[in-house]
Amino acid sequence: MGKTLRVVAAIFHSEGRVLACRRNPEKVAGGKWEFPGGKVENGEAPEEALLRELAEELNVGTAAVGSLVSRATTTTGEAAIDLACYWVKAESVPQSSTDHDELRWTAISELSELDWAAPDLPAVRELQQSTVLSGRQEEC
Repeated sequence: MGKTLRVVAAIFHSEGRVLACRRNPEKVAGGKWEFPGGKVENGEAPEEALLRELAEELNVGTAAVGSLVSRATTTTGEAAIDLACYWVKAESVPQSSTDHDELRWTAISELSELDWAAPDLPAVRELQQSTVLSGRQEEC
């Protein structure tokens, strides 16, 4: 088994929908859907890493990281991915991405219809099982 990669992801939410991003075909897990984010660098707090990644990938300037939605470790090939997903609010909604070929606002009840990357599946399940479906959602 290789090393464990610490990764963070953002769950943007609006009116019962969350932002799903499809990885560019030439990337690892190309064509799979995920929540946007990236690796935590040495010495970085998860929230700092998430804000940095959102600025780099989605050109999100001002954002607030809220509470943890899900954290799980998934083994994929040679690596274990320790993925922590957080609620995030931004001043402006992402319109494009350097790592994704499609951004889609998806109803929480319809998330399972997308072909998700394995590390994101625990967060998808958590969202679908949580009180979000009853209209409550964590605020940042």
